[in-house]
Amino acid sequence: MIFQRITLFLLIFITLSSCKPAETSSAKAISEVAVETIYNPQDHYTKKEVVIAMRDGIKLHTTIYSPKDTSKTYPMLMMRTPYSCRPYGEDEFKSKIGPNKYLMEEGNIMVYQDVRGRWNSEGVYDNMRAYIPNKTGTQIDEASDTYDTIEWLVNNVENNNGNVGTYGISYPGFYATYSLLDSHPALKAVSPQACIGDFFFDDFIHNGAFLLSYWRATALFGAIKQEPTTEAWYAFPDMGTEDQHQFFLDHMPLSKLNKFYDSTNVFMEQIKTHVTYDEFWKSRGIIQHLKNIKPATMIVGGLFDAEDLYGPFNTYKSIEENSDNYNTVVFGPWSHGDWARNSERQVVGNIHFGDSISDHFQKNIETKFFNHFLKGEANGQTNLPEAQFFNTGTKKWQSFDVWPPENATKESYYMQPYERLTQQPNKMYGASEFISDPKKPVPYTEDIKVGFTPRKFMTDDQRFASRRPDVLTFETEVLEDDVTLAGDILAKLYVSTTGTAADWIVKVIDVFPADTENTDDVQDHLKLSNYHMMVRSEVLRGRFRNSMSKPEPFVPNEKTKVNLKLQDVFHTFKKGHKIQVQVQSTFFPYIDANPQTYVDNIFEAKEADFQKQTHKVYNDSAIEFTILK
Repeated sequence: MIFQRITLFLLIFITLSSCKPAETSSAKAISEVAVETIYNPQDHYTKKEVVIAMRDGIKLHTTIYSPKDTSKTYPMLMMRTPYSCRPYGEDEFKSKIGPNKYLMEEGNIMVYQDVRGRWNSEGVYDNMRAYIPNKTGTQIDEASDTYDTIEWLVNNVENNNGNVGTYGISYPGFYATYSLLDSHPALKAVSPQACIGDFFFDDFIHNGAFLLSYWRATALFGAIKQEPTTEAWYAFPDMGTEDQHQFFLDHMPLSKLNKFYDSTNVFMEQIKTHVTYDEFWKSRGIIQHLKNIKPATMIVGGLFDAEDLYGPFNTYKSIEENSDNYNTVVFGPWSHGDWARNSERQVVGNIHFGDSISDHFQKNIETKFFNHFLKGEANGQTNLPEAQFFNTGTKKWQSFDVWPPENATKESYYMQPYERLTQQPNKMYGASEFISDPKKPVPYTEDIKVGFTPRKFMTDDQRFASRRPDVLTFETEVLEDDVTLAGDILAKLYVSTTGTAADWIVKVIDVFPADTENTDDVQDHLKLSNYHMMVRSEVLRGRFRNSMSKPEPFVPNEKTKVNLKLQDVFHTFKKGHKIQVQVQSTFFPYIDANPQTYVDNIFEAKEADFQKQTHKVYNDSAIEFTILK
């Protein structure tokens, strides 16, 4: 049965007795009925729950939604997840099944699976389980679990056409990527979206710095259950406040947080004991294994994703360099997972990028990709471009034959005295300096909040930071022509510190003109007049400047080279705007505060280790942009 929601709009023009006769005759009453159809999956699908045995005998809970129309065959679209197949019970249905409403409504067999050790599946969970090449016997990894699942599905699910696609966002995106390794012959199309690529660079750690704002989320991955369950077996710590910044200040150094988690939080223990890019982390990375990929792939990401930028960019690039399959990439003006939502207006923070952007992706890109390889010719002639990127400055989609674009070149802007950012280096090199106090760190946002993973700040106004004495600001003159960045960014810093340790945070910012008009999306205390929109930011824990595996202290007051890569952008700084670069050493509590005294393990730092230090950024420092000509 199809439910209908009927909204009645009655528009009545009332003619007053004082109106002229001509006005009276032109007035009329209009009534209009708008009918919106709500698609209910339960009316069109049957649901079945099964357990599928893996090669080592462990059984994984699997939910299968099959179209009630059995007059034809359908491909299967599968998402493997650590976040649960809920709701459980064959009479309980999700409100939406599959990657998007279009694929749901046209009919596909939708499959969900609780991965090994999670929720209603058996086995022991291993966070970012390491891939085992050349497995023998009953050896397992996520690739073998995916293979065994697909093998069962194609042989046991009625009315399937023998073609399978996998997809997923964030952690499920990691499992989608994993399905590419030792892939089953029936696997034809895979879309890893906001996919984790390596936990030393995604989500919880960025270039050696711990993302403190994700600390609560470690409960989700660190608690190990013993038996299948349909109820949560983990609990998030109660911070007792809505002020995240103050909470983490009160729990500095990090050892003060130990009272919230004990050793049963396996993931937090792993983070605390593996503080360098050692074999533990390397073995769990998946990027290095993406070679000779066979299924078609479409990598999807958000240009304002605070959680997973490293993963999708490097997944696409690795497949592109090491495989000869159909491989395409899509990046839009989205925060984490926005493209799967149904918001009419696409807004990140205070910035409105346009309307129906996610719907356009779902209808004209994602559905087209899966239908071509699972229902259509599967010859690679999808009419989709190699790369589709949304320009977050012009607010328009553009297509490219390759990413980064072939006509992009590297250009350097130098961090000059008097807060200038110029393309001409200053031959009389000096330095800009600031005092960094880890006990009074620079906030990453003005907002008072508490939660899990931050999102809004990726386009936040940075005026509050540029006006602080512990943030260096370098800015161009007002641009006389558009400047379009299309690719990665490399900050080539020359620095020194009076201490032995320091973090380096670099932000690239679009400074709006003074006459920029507000929109309804802007927070009440802000204006878009002279807005400092963050386009990209990144951190490097300075000890890892030469090697992620072999940290080393700074020599006090010694000029030192520090290169910091920022992930790709596609952004036009319009004529009349300015390009700004900010350099700082704290970004709290998105990133934990560096004590600025070298310690082997920051989780064991003492309160006395946290010291004010003077940092210098020398004026031969530069930022290298990839500029589209």
